[in-house]
Amino acid sequence: MESNTGRGPILAVLFLGVLMAALDIAMIGPALPAIRETFSLDERGVSWVFITFVLSNLMGVLVMSKLADVYGRRRIYLMNVSLFAVGGVVVGLSPSFAVLLLGRVMQGLAASGIFPVAAAVIGDAYEPEKRGRALGILGAVFGIAFIIGPPLAGILLLISWRWMYFTFVLPALVVLVFGLRFLPSTRPGKKAPFDVRGVLSLGILILALAYGLSQLDTGDLAASLASRRIWVSFLVALLLIPVFLRIERRAQDPVIRLDMFRNRQVAITSVLAVGAGLNEAAFIFFPTIAILAFGVTQSTAAFMLMPMMVAVAIGSPVAGRILDYTGSRAVAIVCNSMLVAGMGAIALYPSSRPLFYVGSVLIGFGLAGIMGSVLSYILLLEARKGEKTVSQGIITLFISIGQIIGGALVGAIASSRGGEVGGYAFAFLAIAVVTAVLALLSIRLKSRTGEAEVVRGSDL
Repeated sequence: MESNTGRGPILAVLFLGVLMAALDIAMIGPALPAIRETFSLDERGVSWVFITFVLSNLMGVLVMSKLADVYGRRRIYLMNVSLFAVGGVVVGLSPSFAVLLLGRVMQGLAASGIFPVAAAVIGDAYEPEKRGRALGILGAVFGIAFIIGPPLAGILLLISWRWMYFTFVLPALVVLVFGLRFLPSTRPGKKAPFDVRGVLSLGILILALAYGLSQLDTGDLAASLASRRIWVSFLVALLLIPVFLRIERRAQDPVIRLDMFRNRQVAITSVLAVGAGLNEAAFIFFPTIAILAFGVTQSTAAFMLMPMMVAVAIGSPVAGRILDYTGSRAVAIVCNSMLVAGMGAIALYPSSRPLFYVGSVLIGFGLAGIMGSVLSYILLLEARKGEKTVSQGIITLFISIGQIIGGALVGAIASSRGGEVGGYAFAFLAIAVVTAVLALLSIRLKSRTGEAEVVRGSDL
Protein backbone atom coordinates (compact mmCIF):
# COMPACT_ATOMS: atom_id res chain seq x y z
CA MET A 1 0.00 0.00 0.00
CA GLU A 2 1.33 3.43 -0.96
CA SER A 3 2.02 5.99 1.73
CA ASN A 4 0.28 9.34 1.77
CA THR A 5 3.27 10.87 -0.03
CA GLY A 6 2.78 10.90 -3.78
CA ARG A 7 -0.92 10.17 -3.92
CA GLY A 8 -1.73 13.56 -5.46
CA PRO A 9 0.65 12.98 -8.40
CA ILE A 10 -0.66 9.42 -8.81
CA LEU A 11 -4.23 10.65 -9.13
CA ALA A 12 -3.15 13.46 -11.48
CA VAL A 13 -1.40 11.02 -13.82
CA LEU A 14 -4.42 8.70 -13.84
CA PHE A 15 -6.80 11.64 -14.32
CA LEU A 16 -4.92 12.97 -17.36
CA GLY A 17 -4.73 9.56 -19.03
CA VAL A 18 -8.45 8.91 -18.59
CA LEU A 19 -9.23 12.47 -19.73
CA MET A 20 -7.46 11.74 -23.04
CA ALA A 21 -9.73 8.79 -23.80
CA ALA A 22 -12.86 10.62 -22.63
CA LEU A 23 -12.06 13.68 -24.77
CA ASP A 24 -11.82 11.50 -27.85
CA ILE A 25 -15.43 10.39 -27.34
CA ALA A 26 -16.55 13.96 -26.57
CA MET A 27 -14.88 15.44 -29.67
CA ILE A 28 -15.73 12.80 -32.27
CA GLY A 29 -19.25 14.17 -32.96
CA PRO A 30 -18.10 17.61 -34.21
CA ALA A 31 -15.33 15.96 -36.28
CA LEU A 32 -17.52 13.53 -38.22
CA PRO A 33 -18.84 15.99 -40.86
CA ALA A 34 -15.28 17.09 -41.69
CA ILE A 35 -14.04 13.48 -41.88
CA ARG A 36 -16.98 12.58 -44.12
CA GLU A 37 -16.15 15.43 -46.48
CA THR A 38 -12.42 14.59 -46.57
CA PHE A 39 -12.95 10.96 -47.58
CA SER A 40 -16.26 11.44 -49.52
CA LEU A 41 -18.22 9.12 -47.23
CA ASP A 42 -21.93 8.60 -46.76
CA GLU A 43 -23.67 8.47 -43.36
CA ARG A 44 -23.24 4.71 -42.97
CA GLY A 45 -19.58 4.87 -43.95
CA VAL A 46 -18.63 7.66 -41.56
CA SER A 47 -20.40 5.86 -38.69
CA TRP A 48 -17.55 3.31 -38.78
CA VAL A 49 -15.25 5.94 -37.29
CA PHE A 50 -17.20 5.44 -34.05
CA ILE A 51 -18.23 1.79 -34.49
CA THR A 52 -14.63 0.66 -35.07
CA PHE A 53 -13.56 2.36 -31.85
CA VAL A 54 -16.39 0.75 -29.86
CA LEU A 55 -15.84 -2.76 -31.23
CA SER A 56 -12.07 -2.71 -30.64
CA ASN A 57 -12.69 -1.26 -27.17
CA LEU A 58 -15.06 -4.10 -26.31
CA MET A 59 -12.69 -6.71 -27.71
CA GLY A 60 -9.70 -5.39 -25.79
CA VAL A 61 -11.11 -4.55 -22.37
CA LEU A 62 -10.63 -7.90 -20.62
CA VAL A 63 -7.44 -8.68 -22.55
CA MET A 64 -5.78 -5.43 -21.47
CA SER A 65 -7.09 -5.90 -17.94
CA LYS A 66 -5.63 -9.38 -17.71
CA LEU A 67 -2.30 -8.21 -19.13
CA ALA A 68 -2.18 -5.52 -16.43
CA ASP A 69 -2.75 -8.07 -13.67
CA VAL A 70 -0.08 -10.39 -15.10
CA TYR A 71 2.64 -7.97 -16.23
CA GLY A 72 2.05 -5.00 -13.93
CA ARG A 73 -0.51 -2.22 -13.96
CA ARG A 74 1.92 0.68 -14.42
CA ARG A 75 3.53 -0.95 -17.45
CA ILE A 76 0.23 -1.70 -19.21
CA TYR A 77 -1.29 1.67 -18.31
CA LEU A 78 1.62 3.58 -19.84
CA MET A 79 1.63 1.24 -22.84
CA ASN A 80 -2.06 1.98 -23.45
CA VAL A 81 -1.59 5.74 -23.12
CA SER A 82 1.28 5.55 -25.64
CA LEU A 83 -0.75 3.38 -28.02
CA PHE A 84 -3.65 5.83 -27.79
CA ALA A 85 -1.42 8.75 -28.80
CA VAL A 86 0.20 6.77 -31.63
CA GLY A 87 -3.27 5.80 -32.86
CA GLY A 88 -4.22 9.48 -32.82
CA VAL A 89 -1.20 10.32 -34.97
CA VAL A 90 -2.14 7.54 -37.41
CA VAL A 91 -5.67 9.00 -37.66
CA GLY A 92 -4.32 12.53 -38.06
CA LEU A 93 -1.89 11.55 -40.84
CA SER A 94 -4.23 9.06 -42.54
CA PRO A 95 -4.06 9.34 -46.36
CA SER A 96 -7.07 7.02 -46.73
CA PHE A 97 -10.15 5.98 -44.79
CA ALA A 98 -8.72 2.48 -44.27
CA VAL A 99 -5.66 3.92 -42.51
CA LEU A 100 -7.93 6.14 -40.40
CA LEU A 101 -9.88 3.07 -39.27
CA LEU A 102 -6.60 1.35 -38.37
CA GLY A 103 -5.79 4.30 -36.11
CA ARG A 104 -9.24 4.09 -34.55
CA VAL A 105 -8.69 0.38 -33.82
CA MET A 106 -5.43 1.26 -32.07
CA GLN A 107 -7.19 3.96 -30.04
CA GLY A 108 -10.09 1.66 -29.14
CA LEU A 109 -7.77 -1.09 -27.93
CA ALA A 110 -5.75 1.44 -25.93
CA ALA A 111 -8.83 3.05 -24.37
CA SER A 112 -10.08 -0.39 -23.30
CA GLY A 113 -7.21 -0.59 -20.82
CA ILE A 114 -6.90 2.99 -19.63
CA PHE A 115 -9.87 3.34 -17.25
CA PRO A 116 -9.90 -0.24 -15.82
CA VAL A 117 -6.17 -0.08 -15.10
CA ALA A 118 -6.47 3.42 -13.62
CA ALA A 119 -9.22 2.22 -11.26
CA ALA A 120 -7.12 -0.80 -10.26
CA VAL A 121 -4.12 1.45 -9.52
CA ILE A 122 -6.36 3.40 -7.14
CA GLY A 123 -7.11 0.09 -5.46
CA ASP A 124 -3.35 -0.39 -4.98
CA ALA A 125 -2.55 3.15 -3.83
CA TYR A 126 -5.53 3.97 -1.56
CA GLU A 127 -6.92 2.29 1.53
CA PRO A 128 -10.54 1.09 1.12
CA GLU A 129 -11.90 3.93 3.27
CA LYS A 130 -10.33 6.52 0.91
CA ARG A 131 -10.93 4.88 -2.46
CA GLY A 132 -14.38 6.37 -2.94
CA ARG A 133 -13.24 9.98 -3.21
CA ALA A 134 -10.36 9.02 -5.55
CA LEU A 135 -12.69 7.01 -7.79
CA GLY A 136 -15.17 9.90 -7.70
CA ILE A 137 -12.54 12.34 -8.93
CA LEU A 138 -11.61 9.89 -11.70
CA GLY A 139 -15.29 9.50 -12.61
CA ALA A 140 -15.69 13.27 -12.93
CA VAL A 141 -13.41 13.10 -15.98
CA PHE A 142 -16.29 12.10 -18.23
CA GLY A 143 -18.46 15.05 -17.28
CA ILE A 144 -15.52 17.42 -17.66
CA ALA A 145 -14.65 15.92 -21.06
CA PHE A 146 -18.14 16.54 -22.39
CA ILE A 147 -18.08 20.11 -21.09
CA ILE A 148 -14.75 21.09 -22.65
CA GLY A 149 -14.63 18.59 -25.53
CA PRO A 150 -17.09 20.15 -28.02
CA PRO A 151 -15.75 23.74 -27.64
CA LEU A 152 -12.17 22.44 -27.95
CA ALA A 153 -13.13 20.50 -31.06
CA GLY A 154 -14.70 23.64 -32.51
CA ILE A 155 -11.47 25.59 -32.06
CA LEU A 156 -9.28 22.85 -33.55
CA LEU A 157 -11.66 22.40 -36.48
CA LEU A 158 -10.82 25.97 -37.50
CA ILE A 159 -7.36 24.58 -38.36
CA SER A 160 -8.18 20.99 -39.39
CA TRP A 161 -9.95 17.98 -37.92
CA ARG A 162 -6.58 16.20 -38.03
CA TRP A 163 -5.23 18.48 -35.28
CA MET A 164 -7.83 17.06 -32.92
CA TYR A 165 -5.85 13.81 -32.97
CA PHE A 166 -2.38 15.34 -32.88
CA THR A 167 -3.27 17.05 -29.59
CA PHE A 168 -3.16 13.69 -27.75
CA VAL A 169 0.63 13.49 -28.14
CA LEU A 170 1.55 16.15 -25.56
CA PRO A 171 -0.63 14.87 -22.68
CA ALA A 172 0.56 11.32 -23.45
CA LEU A 173 4.18 12.44 -23.05
CA VAL A 174 3.30 14.11 -19.75
CA VAL A 175 1.62 10.92 -18.51
CA LEU A 176 4.65 8.83 -19.55
CA VAL A 177 7.20 11.07 -17.82
CA PHE A 178 5.30 11.44 -14.56
CA GLY A 179 3.80 7.94 -14.67
CA LEU A 180 7.26 6.35 -14.66
CA ARG A 181 8.10 8.44 -11.62
CA PHE A 182 4.95 8.30 -9.52
CA LEU A 183 2.77 5.29 -10.41
CA PRO A 184 3.29 2.30 -8.12
CA SER A 185 4.91 -0.72 -9.71
CA THR A 186 2.80 -3.79 -8.91
CA ARG A 187 3.04 -7.33 -10.17
CA PRO A 188 1.76 -10.59 -8.69
CA GLY A 189 4.61 -12.77 -7.46
CA LYS A 190 3.31 -15.90 -9.18
CA LYS A 191 3.04 -15.91 -12.96
CA ALA A 192 1.11 -18.67 -14.76
CA PRO A 193 0.99 -19.33 -18.52
CA PHE A 194 -1.11 -16.68 -20.25
CA ASP A 195 -4.59 -17.92 -21.23
CA VAL A 196 -4.24 -17.39 -24.99
CA ARG A 197 -7.14 -19.69 -25.92
CA GLY A 198 -9.42 -17.94 -23.44
CA VAL A 199 -8.44 -14.53 -24.78
CA LEU A 200 -9.05 -15.53 -28.39
CA SER A 201 -12.40 -17.23 -27.75
CA LEU A 202 -13.65 -14.36 -25.58
CA GLY A 203 -12.44 -11.77 -28.10
CA ILE A 204 -14.29 -13.44 -30.98
CA LEU A 205 -17.39 -13.93 -28.81
CA ILE A 206 -17.52 -10.25 -27.81
CA LEU A 207 -16.78 -9.09 -31.35
CA ALA A 208 -19.58 -11.25 -32.78
CA LEU A 209 -22.09 -10.11 -30.16
CA ALA A 210 -21.15 -6.43 -30.44
CA TYR A 211 -21.19 -6.51 -34.24
CA GLY A 212 -24.61 -8.16 -34.33
CA LEU A 213 -26.09 -5.65 -31.88
CA SER A 214 -24.52 -2.68 -33.64
CA GLN A 215 -26.01 -3.74 -37.00
CA LEU A 216 -29.61 -3.99 -35.77
CA ASP A 217 -31.99 -1.80 -37.76
CA THR A 218 -34.17 -0.25 -35.08
CA GLY A 219 -36.62 0.95 -37.73
CA ASP A 220 -37.50 -2.63 -38.66
CA LEU A 221 -36.18 -4.85 -35.88
CA ALA A 222 -37.92 -8.06 -37.00
CA ALA A 223 -36.55 -7.84 -40.54
CA SER A 224 -33.04 -7.01 -39.37
CA LEU A 225 -32.99 -10.03 -37.04
CA ALA A 226 -33.64 -12.18 -40.09
CA SER A 227 -30.60 -10.71 -41.83
CA ARG A 228 -27.90 -13.33 -42.35
CA ARG A 229 -25.01 -11.22 -41.07
CA ILE A 230 -26.88 -10.46 -37.84
CA TRP A 231 -28.19 -13.90 -36.96
CA VAL A 232 -24.87 -15.49 -37.92
CA SER A 233 -23.11 -13.06 -35.55
CA PHE A 234 -25.48 -13.98 -32.72
CA LEU A 235 -25.13 -17.70 -33.52
CA VAL A 236 -21.33 -17.49 -33.39
CA ALA A 237 -21.52 -15.69 -30.04
CA LEU A 238 -23.97 -18.27 -28.67
CA LEU A 239 -21.85 -21.24 -29.78
CA LEU A 240 -18.70 -19.71 -28.30
CA ILE A 241 -20.20 -19.30 -24.81
CA PRO A 242 -19.85 -23.00 -23.81
CA VAL A 243 -16.45 -23.14 -25.55
CA PHE A 244 -15.19 -20.19 -23.53
CA LEU A 245 -16.61 -21.56 -20.27
CA ARG A 246 -14.93 -24.92 -20.88
CA ILE A 247 -11.58 -23.26 -21.62
CA GLU A 248 -11.77 -21.08 -18.52
CA ARG A 249 -12.61 -23.98 -16.23
CA ARG A 250 -9.48 -25.80 -17.39
CA ALA A 251 -7.13 -22.81 -17.61
CA GLN A 252 -4.37 -22.53 -15.02
CA ASP A 253 -4.75 -18.74 -14.94
CA PRO A 254 -8.07 -17.90 -16.68
CA VAL A 255 -8.93 -14.52 -18.17
CA ILE A 256 -12.02 -14.51 -15.96
CA ARG A 257 -12.24 -16.64 -12.86
CA LEU A 258 -15.78 -17.95 -13.27
CA ASP A 259 -16.40 -18.58 -9.59
CA MET A 260 -16.00 -14.81 -9.13
CA PHE A 261 -19.63 -14.54 -10.23
CA ARG A 262 -20.75 -16.83 -7.41
CA ASN A 263 -19.99 -13.86 -5.16
CA ARG A 264 -23.32 -12.04 -4.70
CA GLN A 265 -21.64 -8.63 -4.73
CA VAL A 266 -19.96 -9.31 -8.06
CA ALA A 267 -23.10 -10.74 -9.64
CA ILE A 268 -25.29 -7.80 -8.54
CA THR A 269 -22.66 -5.28 -9.59
CA SER A 270 -22.48 -6.81 -13.07
CA VAL A 271 -26.25 -6.45 -13.45
CA LEU A 272 -26.11 -2.86 -12.17
CA ALA A 273 -23.42 -2.14 -14.77
CA VAL A 274 -25.75 -3.26 -17.58
CA GLY A 275 -28.44 -0.98 -16.14
CA ALA A 276 -26.01 1.95 -16.02
CA GLY A 277 -25.19 1.30 -19.68
CA LEU A 278 -28.90 1.32 -20.56
CA ASN A 279 -29.36 4.73 -18.94
CA GLU A 280 -26.20 6.14 -20.50
CA ALA A 281 -27.35 5.02 -23.95
CA ALA A 282 -30.73 6.68 -23.44
CA PHE A 283 -29.30 10.17 -23.00
CA ILE A 284 -27.81 9.95 -26.51
CA PHE A 285 -31.40 10.39 -27.70
CA PHE A 286 -32.13 13.39 -25.47
CA PRO A 287 -31.25 15.94 -28.20
CA THR A 288 -33.69 14.14 -30.52
CA ILE A 289 -36.57 14.33 -28.06
CA ALA A 290 -35.70 17.99 -27.34
CA ILE A 291 -35.94 18.80 -31.06
CA LEU A 292 -39.25 16.94 -31.38
CA ALA A 293 -40.79 18.26 -28.15
CA PHE A 294 -39.58 21.86 -28.12
CA GLY A 295 -38.86 22.60 -31.77
CA VAL A 296 -35.27 23.72 -31.07
CA THR A 297 -32.33 23.51 -33.47
CA GLN A 298 -29.75 20.71 -33.33
CA SER A 299 -27.21 23.10 -31.84
CA THR A 300 -29.58 24.23 -29.09
CA ALA A 301 -30.55 20.63 -28.34
CA ALA A 302 -26.89 19.72 -27.87
CA PHE A 303 -26.40 22.61 -25.43
CA MET A 304 -29.45 21.43 -23.49
CA LEU A 305 -27.33 18.46 -22.35
CA MET A 306 -24.90 20.77 -20.56
CA PRO A 307 -26.71 20.63 -17.16
CA MET A 308 -26.40 16.84 -17.21
CA MET A 309 -22.66 17.02 -17.93
CA VAL A 310 -22.15 19.55 -15.14
CA ALA A 311 -24.07 17.22 -12.80
CA VAL A 312 -21.73 14.36 -13.72
CA ALA A 313 -18.64 16.51 -13.16
CA ILE A 314 -19.89 17.71 -9.76
CA GLY A 315 -21.66 14.54 -8.69
CA SER A 316 -18.80 12.08 -9.18
CA PRO A 317 -16.41 13.46 -6.52
CA VAL A 318 -19.33 14.19 -4.17
CA ALA A 319 -20.67 10.64 -4.51
CA GLY A 320 -17.15 9.30 -3.98
CA ARG A 321 -16.78 11.15 -0.68
CA ILE A 322 -20.21 9.98 0.50
CA LEU A 323 -19.27 6.44 -0.52
CA ASP A 324 -16.32 6.45 1.87
CA TYR A 325 -18.68 7.20 4.78
CA THR A 326 -21.85 5.27 3.94
CA GLY A 327 -20.67 2.31 1.86
CA SER A 328 -21.82 1.21 -1.59
CA ARG A 329 -25.36 0.01 -0.82
CA ALA A 330 -26.74 3.39 0.23
CA VAL A 331 -25.14 5.23 -2.70
CA ALA A 332 -26.29 2.58 -5.21
CA ILE A 333 -29.90 2.76 -3.98
CA VAL A 334 -29.97 6.58 -4.03
CA CYS A 335 -28.28 6.88 -7.43
CA ASN A 336 -30.52 4.29 -9.08
CA SER A 337 -33.53 6.06 -7.55
CA MET A 338 -32.29 9.33 -9.09
CA LEU A 339 -32.07 7.61 -12.48
CA VAL A 340 -35.64 6.35 -12.09
CA ALA A 341 -36.92 9.80 -11.10
CA GLY A 342 -35.02 11.58 -13.87
CA MET A 343 -35.92 9.16 -16.64
CA GLY A 344 -39.50 8.98 -15.38
CA ALA A 345 -39.89 12.79 -15.35
CA ILE A 346 -38.81 13.06 -19.00
CA ALA A 347 -40.88 10.02 -20.00
CA LEU A 348 -44.10 11.12 -18.31
CA TYR A 349 -43.83 14.84 -19.12
CA PRO A 350 -41.82 14.98 -22.37
CA SER A 351 -43.22 18.38 -23.38
CA SER A 352 -42.18 20.12 -20.15
CA ARG A 353 -38.90 21.98 -20.61
CA PRO A 354 -38.36 22.55 -16.83
CA LEU A 355 -38.82 18.82 -16.16
CA PHE A 356 -36.47 18.02 -19.05
CA TYR A 357 -33.73 19.95 -17.25
CA VAL A 358 -34.65 18.55 -13.82
CA GLY A 359 -34.70 15.01 -15.20
CA SER A 360 -31.37 15.53 -16.98
CA VAL A 361 -29.69 16.75 -13.81
CA LEU A 362 -31.06 13.82 -11.78
CA ILE A 363 -29.80 11.40 -14.42
CA GLY A 364 -26.41 13.13 -14.38
CA PHE A 365 -26.10 12.76 -10.62
CA GLY A 366 -27.31 9.15 -10.78
CA LEU A 367 -24.81 8.15 -13.46
CA ALA A 368 -22.05 10.05 -11.64
CA GLY A 369 -22.49 7.89 -8.56
CA ILE A 370 -23.10 4.52 -10.21
CA MET A 371 -20.53 4.70 -13.00
CA GLY A 372 -18.15 7.13 -11.34
CA SER A 373 -17.38 5.22 -8.16
CA VAL A 374 -19.87 2.63 -6.81
CA LEU A 375 -19.29 -0.19 -9.30
CA SER A 376 -15.51 0.15 -9.22
CA TYR A 377 -15.50 0.45 -5.42
CA ILE A 378 -17.43 -2.79 -4.92
CA LEU A 379 -15.26 -4.92 -7.20
CA LEU A 380 -12.01 -3.47 -5.84
CA LEU A 381 -13.14 -4.75 -2.44
CA GLU A 382 -14.27 -8.16 -3.66
CA ALA A 383 -11.55 -8.97 -6.20
CA ARG A 384 -8.39 -10.83 -5.31
CA LYS A 385 -5.13 -8.89 -5.44
CA GLY A 386 -4.10 -10.49 -8.73
CA GLU A 387 -7.38 -9.74 -10.53
CA LYS A 388 -8.23 -6.17 -9.55
CA THR A 389 -7.81 -4.88 -13.10
CA VAL A 390 -9.84 -7.72 -14.60
CA SER A 391 -12.63 -6.85 -12.16
CA GLN A 392 -12.65 -3.29 -13.49
CA GLY A 393 -12.64 -4.63 -17.04
CA ILE A 394 -15.74 -6.68 -16.23
CA ILE A 395 -17.54 -3.47 -15.22
CA THR A 396 -16.55 -1.78 -18.47
CA LEU A 397 -17.65 -4.82 -20.47
CA PHE A 398 -21.12 -5.00 -18.90
CA ILE A 399 -21.62 -1.22 -19.17
CA SER A 400 -20.75 -1.44 -22.88
CA ILE A 401 -23.20 -4.28 -23.40
CA GLY A 402 -25.87 -2.21 -21.67
CA GLN A 403 -25.05 0.76 -23.92
CA ILE A 404 -25.43 -1.29 -27.10
CA ILE A 405 -28.65 -2.93 -25.91
CA GLY A 406 -30.00 0.43 -24.69
CA GLY A 407 -29.29 2.14 -28.00
CA ALA A 408 -31.02 -0.62 -29.94
CA LEU A 409 -33.93 -0.74 -27.47
CA VAL A 410 -34.69 2.99 -27.55
CA GLY A 411 -34.38 3.12 -31.32
CA ALA A 412 -36.62 0.10 -31.82
CA ILE A 413 -39.37 1.29 -29.46
CA ALA A 414 -39.30 4.84 -30.82
CA SER A 415 -39.43 3.64 -34.44
CA SER A 416 -42.26 1.22 -33.73
CA ARG A 417 -44.31 4.19 -32.49
CA GLY A 418 -43.62 6.41 -35.47
CA GLY A 419 -40.45 8.10 -34.25
CA GLU A 420 -42.41 10.82 -32.47
CA VAL A 421 -42.09 12.21 -28.95
CA GLY A 422 -44.40 9.58 -27.51
CA GLY A 423 -42.23 6.76 -28.86
CA TYR A 424 -39.09 8.06 -27.19
CA ALA A 425 -41.02 8.80 -23.99
CA PHE A 426 -42.29 5.21 -23.87
CA ALA A 427 -38.75 3.90 -24.39
CA PHE A 428 -37.45 6.07 -21.52
CA LEU A 429 -40.31 4.83 -19.33
CA ALA A 430 -39.28 1.22 -20.05
CA ILE A 431 -35.72 2.01 -18.96
CA ALA A 432 -37.04 3.73 -15.83
CA VAL A 433 -38.98 0.56 -14.91
CA VAL A 434 -35.89 -1.62 -15.40
CA THR A 435 -33.83 0.79 -13.29
CA ALA A 436 -36.47 0.71 -10.53
CA VAL A 437 -35.97 -3.07 -10.34
CA LEU A 438 -32.21 -2.47 -10.10
CA ALA A 439 -32.76 0.01 -7.27
CA LEU A 440 -34.56 -2.76 -5.37
CA LEU A 441 -31.79 -5.21 -6.26
CA SER A 442 -29.25 -2.79 -4.79
CA ILE A 443 -30.75 -3.48 -1.36
CA ARG A 444 -29.07 -6.90 -1.57
CA LEU A 445 -25.60 -5.32 -1.62
CA LYS A 446 -23.50 -5.49 1.53
CA SER A 447 -23.93 -2.85 4.21
CA ARG A 448 -21.06 -0.64 5.34
CA THR A 449 -20.46 -3.11 8.16
CA GLY A 450 -20.28 -6.03 5.73
CA GLU A 451 -17.76 -4.18 3.57
CA ALA A 452 -15.65 -3.40 6.63
CA GLU A 453 -15.53 -7.15 7.40
CA VAL A 454 -14.18 -7.80 3.89
CA VAL A 455 -11.43 -5.24 4.50
CA ARG A 456 -10.51 -6.79 7.87
CA GLY A 457 -10.46 -10.24 6.27
CA SER A 458 -8.11 -9.10 3.52
CA ASP A 459 -5.73 -7.61 6.09
CA LEU A 460 -5.36 -10.87 7.99
